Amino acid sequence: MNISENVSLRKFNTFGIDVHAKYFLEADSVFTVQQFLEDKAFTSFTEGRNGFLVLGGGSNVLFTGDFNGVVIKNNIKGIELLRQDAHHYYVRAGAGEIWHQFVMHCIRENYAGVENLSLIPGSVGAAPIQNIGAYGVEQKEVFHELEAISIHEKKRVVFSSPDCRFGYRDSIFKHEAKGKFIITSVTFKLSKTPILNTSYGAINAELEKMGVREPSITSVSQAVCNIRKSKLPDPEKIGNAGSFFKNPVVSEDKFQLIKKDFPGIPSYKDPLGIKLAAGWLIEQCGWKGKQLGQTGVHKDQALVLVNYGHAKGEEVLELSSKIIHSVKEKFGVELEREVVVI
Repeated sequence: MNISENVSLRKFNTFGIDVHAKYFLEADSVFTVQQFLEDKAFTSFTEGRNGFLVLGGGSNVLFTGDFNGVVIKNNIKGIELLRQDAHHYYVRAGAGEIWHQFVMHCIRENYAGVENLSLIPGSVGAAPIQNIGAYGVEQKEVFHELEAISIHEKKRVVFSSPDCRFGYRDSIFKHEAKGKFIITSVTFKLSKTPILNTSYGAINAELEKMGVREPSITSVSQAVCNIRKSKLPDPEKIGNAGSFFKNPVVSEDKFQLIKKDFPGIPSYKDPLGIKLAAGWLIEQCGWKGKQLGQTGVHKDQALVLVNYGHAKGEEVLELSSKIIHSVKEKFGVELEREVVVI
């Protein structure tokens, strides 16, 4: 177990914010995690500081300052077909696997269900925490169970889908279980017979553009990748964490009031009411493409805040607060950050 001190986290967060961790541990096995938690060092490293933070791909986090505790980089890898029945494959992946690489593995093996979630940045372990979703599919639809280590009890715990209390970009790991578990693997229930979801967004149009007449999980995945690449900036070229805000959900009555003043407002039915497009709301407030110092709103996608090179986390956070305020003033709708601020 090798714990480093005063480590820069710039390459470990896709925003590229240059902050430092007081202590840093790369965990490439469940044993390493357990060894750390059981070591007296765990108490000495976290006591009186900011505790500890588990990082996967660092694609959904905004650091606003140095982390005066220990950062555990989850590098637990491995993808394994556990079993199969007449209709499904049960596939377990280490929490440190890169999500898109896991999706590509599933497509190569003809495991259906995650093709619409192609090219989402981050790790497998972060997928259930965030309940990632895109193009009409959420990970909860293919989730079977996950394994985690309880930090307090230092033992293995299994979470079923109901245990996780999945919601829109939400789970128990953002609430009661926050900071209490380290996810080590996730098992997904994937289909032998694909049920393709191509109606959301521009997937059908992209498939037509690709000349695809009979879609497959491979072609749907490629269409999603093409769309995402055309709309979202590459973190390798410009720092960002993808969608910074959640799409807000309002009541039917509230929606009708907004629609009177903004008849062209995009909307989608949701179990909790009417879902609005946060990017559209932000764009209507004039933020799209606007730059403030070293940070700004992406020119092609108003949902994405970017780091033009040397932005501090506080600058990005301040920009997001200004956006939230202006959307609230114009539409009476409160935006919620999707990115975790630390």
